[in-house]
Amino acid sequence: MSRLLSRIGAFSAGHRLVVAGAWFVLTVALTVVTISGAKFSDAPFSISGAESTTALATMEEAFPAADPEAGELMLVVEAPGGTSLTRPAGRELVTDLVARASGVPDVKSAADPYAEDRPYVSKDGSVAVSTLTVDLEADQSVVEADLREAATPLTDKGYRVELGGTLDDGPPEIAGVTEIVGVVVAFVVLLLTFGSLAAAGANMLTALSGVVVGVLGILAWSSAGEGIQSTTLIIAVMLGLAVGIDYALLILSRFRDELRRGADVDSAVARAAGTAGTSVVVAGTTVVIALTGLAIVRIAFITEMGIGAALAVVVAVAASLTVVPAVLKTLGHKALPRKERPARGAVYEAPVAAAAEAPAAEVAGSRRGPGLLGRWAQLVVDRPVLTMLGSTVVVALLAVPALSLRTELDPPGGPDPASSQRAAYTTVSDAFGAGEQNPLVVLFEGPDAADTAAGTAKRITALNGVADVSPVQRAEDTGIAFLAVTSDHGPTDARTNDLVNSLRTAMDEVSGAEVSVTGQTAVDVDVNEALSSGLIIYLIAVVGLSLLLLTLVFRSVMVPLLATAGFLMSLAASLGVTVAVFQWGWAGPLVSLDEARPLASLTPLIVVGVLFGLAMDYQVFLVARMHEAHRNGLPTRAAIVRGFGQASPVVVAAAAIMASVFAGFAFSGGDQMVASIGLALTVGVLVDALVVRMLLVPAALRLLGEASWWIPRGLDRVLPDLDTEGASLDREVPPAGDGPHQELADPARV
Repeated sequence: MSRLLSRIGAFSAGHRLVVAGAWFVLTVALTVVTISGAKFSDAPFSISGAESTTALATMEEAFPAADPEAGELMLVVEAPGGTSLTRPAGRELVTDLVARASGVPDVKSAADPYAEDRPYVSKDGSVAVSTLTVDLEADQSVVEADLREAATPLTDKGYRVELGGTLDDGPPEIAGVTEIVGVVVAFVVLLLTFGSLAAAGANMLTALSGVVVGVLGILAWSSAGEGIQSTTLIIAVMLGLAVGIDYALLILSRFRDELRRGADVDSAVARAAGTAGTSVVVAGTTVVIALTGLAIVRIAFITEMGIGAALAVVVAVAASLTVVPAVLKTLGHKALPRKERPARGAVYEAPVAAAAEAPAAEVAGSRRGPGLLGRWAQLVVDRPVLTMLGSTVVVALLAVPALSLRTELDPPGGPDPASSQRAAYTTVSDAFGAGEQNPLVVLFEGPDAADTAAGTAKRITALNGVADVSPVQRAEDTGIAFLAVTSDHGPTDARTNDLVNSLRTAMDEVSGAEVSVTGQTAVDVDVNEALSSGLIIYLIAVVGLSLLLLTLVFRSVMVPLLATAGFLMSLAASLGVTVAVFQWGWAGPLVSLDEARPLASLTPLIVVGVLFGLAMDYQVFLVARMHEAHRNGLPTRAAIVRGFGQASPVVVAAAAIMASVFAGFAFSGGDQMVASIGLALTVGVLVDALVVRMLLVPAALRLLGEASWWIPRGLDRVLPDLDTEGASLDREVPPAGDGPHQELADPARV
């Protein structure tokens, strides 16, 4: 693989206009497709093939919406204490408000809450609700403002008026202030790492260009179907930006190392593409497999998120292998700090002292410690047991809150507790019952569907947790009827989940029609259960994948086991901190948390997929250099010090960049699910890079010694050789100025 990537890098460097033209044409093509048909979907989450999803589709077909271009909102009026909306004065006020509401722009109709066939007034007369039919394209904030103006005669007299429900939210915001700050911080880290404005700028611009192409690709993909969820695009941007910066950083760092060793620019580009490029391909492939593996859960919107994010990573890898070499050729020695560049017209030579030193002396020099990271490495190899114990205790403390992890699909009444939407939901729930706005639906299909439904109503009413059962609703000439079942409890209450299961058990005994339990609440229950069970299956799958992939990369048994154990520790710590902040409410204001609630059901699954790929990235970046040093003849202890000195600056910089990008989304104050994913990934990346990969893994390898690299001979013979460390390049053409590595100059700067 290293030979192929080396040739790709050399070609890209030698044909920069071809590379630029190809990416430009691709960008234009994707832009055209995006403009012509990109769209977002706000369809509720569902599971294809599930009883609730299939039955809901049947019901929507049998009982179609009167106006598919309209949505429904609820105008909720609550009387002040001591008054009733059933009295003439209150009734007149509400009736006048409904008349004025029907004349508000974008409001197509307003239902009379006093209608005899469908009254919507609470038994005590304290609350009345008018169902509004509103144009889906309307701006809900404008509609709400108009309705509040229309409600002034009531609010001036102490009546409370709220607007419940929601319309289409429109395109997502993916570049807020905090996200931009995160990118700026990432650029500062690059500048400190490279000591060169040209190198830092090239790295950032390459990554941003890849994100733009990735976003256009995802939007173009959305035009082929019914649209994508807005969360898909946000996660793709988050991940594409982070890995794009890191992958370019890895190749650019290796290019600088090769220049320091005395290689000319062309040779340095080719070797960086063949060595670091191979690590990028392995790391990117791991992330892509982990993300596309979300399809294991067999939930369409989860698969969509995985594919969208994977597409962004594929673009980042492709840009790193083609655009970055072309940029490096243009930069040349400007990629180095000014003091390390050769004088104009001079031939660059590696530092004399470095070229003269023997490998043994180099190791000794490494032991003297190049700055903070060198002392860090020395401390780890000298005190491996203490290092492992201390690191494990830190991770365990961070992970403790994860033991109380709870999830929910969506907060009832909307995510903002201060919104009119939530106030309306709470008012209606208090007045009519917790399950009023989220009824379960028992659907009957068959020639005698209506009669069967009528005969089953009493049995359903007798079930524990049922507050009310509606009269039979039937679709003429279709053999389809249904009963709306109101639960005593809210849609996210565990007792509602129990009621769904009780209904299904009771309906199994019904004859005369095919019976299904559906409704959006039942769909949500099924989705939540599928996500919970799918998380376990997916976690097992990615653990198995990590063992297989890293065995191929390192040809070792212990390294994959350490990598996988480290990933699980990082995952536990990331979820623990996220639970403490979002579920317990600790330090909630830092992430603009409106209220402490269970995590979104998608959060653990997405975090597992993304963090797994990133954890394997750091394992490959760090241990590959240790393995390379060991393959070149150094004993394990010296190889750890050498490899740590070479790779740790890149790992530290990569983790800082990743964390800054993810933190931008965590502190954005927008979608709470995106914020929780951003925080989990921020913590997970920092713990994985700084604690697991730079403390636990080196300490464990030090204790294992030469056993770290052991693999059964039979297995070694059958495994393909991926050559992630560029051994074939060493055999093919030794690098110019082949002497001790000079990468240890960089850690001092980091």
